[in-house]
Amino acid sequence: MPLPDLEAWAIFAKVADTGSFAAAAAELGLSGATVSKALQRLEARLGERLIHRTSRRFALTESGRILAVRAARILAEGEAAEAEAKASSAVPRGRVRLAAPMSFGLRHVAPILPEFLAAHPEVSIDLQLDDRRIDLVAGGIDVALRIADLADSSLIARRLCPVHRWVVGSPSYFARRGIPRRPRDLKDHACLGYAWLASGETWHFTDATGAAESVTVRGPLTATNGEALIGALEAGIGIALQPDFLAWEAVNDGRLTTVLDGWEAPPLALHVVTPPGTPRPIRVAVLLEFLTAHFTSGAVPWTVNHKPASPG
Repeated sequence: MPLPDLEAWAIFAKVADTGSFAAAAAELGLSGATVSKALQRLEARLGERLIHRTSRRFALTESGRILAVRAARILAEGEAAEAEAKASSAVPRGRVRLAAPMSFGLRHVAPILPEFLAAHPEVSIDLQLDDRRIDLVAGGIDVALRIADLADSSLIARRLCPVHRWVVGSPSYFARRGIPRRPRDLKDHACLGYAWLASGETWHFTDATGAAESVTVRGPLTATNGEALIGALEAGIGIALQPDFLAWEAVNDGRLTTVLDGWEAPPLALHVVTPPGTPRPIRVAVLLEFLTAHFTSGAVPWTVNHKPASPG
């Protein structure tokens, strides 16, 4: 049986990733004709179409979508093998794909990347920001920052710091609508929603004694990003369950205040994660070390600088 056409698989992975023959050719340093011939060669070998082509665009077939995941693994393994072979030089080089939640990435990841890039000039970072859960393997992600409970995750994960969630609103809102004293009181308040909240419109809390309360909330605004709620919060439109890394500055400044301080939403944590079962090139290792140093408990500003400010 002939050996697999690994070059064609790698080229297919790059085409599927970039969404363009021309972009794949440019990244690989190949001609467009070479890329096209490699795809034709692979399709002939497999006996089925991987890509529907037109003069202006293309789309992966159903088989193409399935096989693109395997192709991405083949490419990643080949890149990792070469990276390991070059690691003896101890000079990190190449591209690292880093994923993070949108608000956290904009506020706390993007601002520190210039420091990393200055220290490692031969490394480039492809930063992908999305509040949705991304499949690291299918997406070709090298490193991801995730805010979740990963107790049962199959990923290689390191817990960096806790993430607390506070019920916050503006002083003007609480002056007008009153202060909820326990979670069940929230049913009488305008609660702004985060669309990707795992529990949906139901907020869960426990107090120091272990007593639990859950409440289904309603309000005038729901968003797929927590930062999109800040304007409505500060304008007194409603209250929201916000992570500390997003709300701490507004709370410290007095623009927002916290309530239900004796009640805790289910605990979350910031983790740095990598795909399972893949070699770790040095460029990924140095980024992991950098992120760990910046976000380990005790180093994050929302934990160090936050002073609880409750209306009573």
